[in-house]
Parts: sequence; structure tokens; C-alpha cells
Amino acid sequence: MQQDKQPEYGPVVFRDRTAGYAFLTRSTATSDRTIEWDDGNTYPVIDVEISSESHPFYTGKARTVDSEGRVARFERRYGEEG
Repeated sequence: MQQDKQPEYGPVVFRDRTAGYAFLTRSTATSDRTIEWDDGNTYPVIDVEISSESHPFYTGKARTVDSEGRVARFERRYGEEG
């Protein structure tokens, strides 16, 4: 593996703008903006639109699809052909 072709892998803070939640992880993503973390160090920060804190699937606010109602509506509209 060629060392000069690999991106730098280091600590980065991802901040969810909608939930006001931030977490520190390691990534190859980079940013010019920085943030001071709880440990006193400064890390690059990347703002994201959605994370597990605000995604409907993880927060329990997901909309369920009534597939049985859709089938009944289809059969009512077009009738059962046999």
C-alpha cells in the first residue's frame, strides 16, 4: 500500500444542527472550522443535517405505512379480477 495516497485519519467532531448533538469520532473527513471539545483539545467540526439523534427511525417518530389499507383501497378501486 502506498503511504502517500492514503487520506489522513484522525479525530473529528460531527455536529447535528437540528438536534444540537455532537460526537467525537475518527474519520478521514476534514474541515477548516474547529471546535473546542470537553477534553480541552481543539478538533475539526463537520455540521451534518441528520444523525441518530434526529433521524425518525432512531427517535421512534417514524411514520408507518398502512400497507393493508392500500391493498383494500386498490381492490375497491379496481375490483378483484379472477
